[in-house]
Amino acid sequence: MKKSDYKFIMLSAMYENGGNTTHRLLDGHPELFVYPFESQPGTKFVNDYLSSMYPLKYRWPIFPSSATAEDMYEFIIDEEGKVRAKTPYVSKFRTADIQMTDTDRKSDYLKFLKGKDLTRANVMEAFFRATFTAWKNYKTTGKEKAWVGYSPIIGVDGDKIIKDYNGNGHVLHVVRNPFSAYADTKKRAVPLSIAHYMTGWVTCQYFSLIYAQKFPDHYHIVKFDDMIKDKVGVLSGVLAKAGIKSSKTLDTPSWNGEELTEVYPWGTVRTPTEAANFATAQELNKDEIKEIYERTKDYLDIFKFNPIYKKLTK
Repeated sequence: MKKSDYKFIMLSAMYENGGNTTHRLLDGHPELFVYPFESQPGTKFVNDYLSSMYPLKYRWPIFPSSATAEDMYEFIIDEEGKVRAKTPYVSKFRTADIQMTDTDRKSDYLKFLKGKDLTRANVMEAFFRATFTAWKNYKTTGKEKAWVGYSPIIGVDGDKIIKDYNGNGHVLHVVRNPFSAYADTKKRAVPLSIAHYMTGWVTCQYFSLIYAQKFPDHYHIVKFDDMIKDKVGVLSGVLAKAGIKSSKTLDTPSWNGEELTEVYPWGTVRTPTEAANFATAQELNKDEIKEIYERTKDYLDIFKFNPIYKKLTK
């Protein structure tokens, strides 16, 4: 298989684990094309033993062999991007100044695919490339050398992403202590139960640990709890493995290069600081803390999250 010259970095994180925050910290990096919203590349054709646990939109896509390039574009769920482009008045990002029509993006996507095999790697490359050629007011630096997407829990498909891009694909998986994560999950309009959420959290980490061991040069795990203490240092260390230089922009969340005072509505983590992270965990009651511990204790050891549990139970 010929090695692609397309460098792709996909962010992954269980819900409320800091994926959106990491996404926004990467946004202003001069060497990165960073997707404007959650990428949500999944299709309705994803059907496996994880399909009942995680929404299909968050998965790496499956395309039927009979599909045309036009079909494949429409099959990509990309809910946040397509809603903002097609019906901005109902999008939670309606105030985000993005000048891009879905018609233009699809046209550019088809141009990129002309004469190419309709492999999943080519289709997704065309999709991400077209997003930035169709985005008329995107603040390009001219130094970009990699494309960045973000889809929650997509790390469970990390092996497929890495294999598709044959040496030029990377997965950056973010893991946050489950106490702070669940406390933020509870703020959703219809929150998941502890049993439901922790099953998803543990499964996500299970696959990530396997792939980080199997693909050490391409599957990277960072702890959100460490990253918020040294954003530039932690993220620079991972980006270096993908051939991307460090940048002081990694210290500040932004959207299209414009600094964000809080990471909202991109995610529930509004203020990515160590103090805010622990204060969030403290919102849980004793019974919740106990149940979360019982369901995640093996992973608390692996990721060294036990100190926060001990602080919560003093």
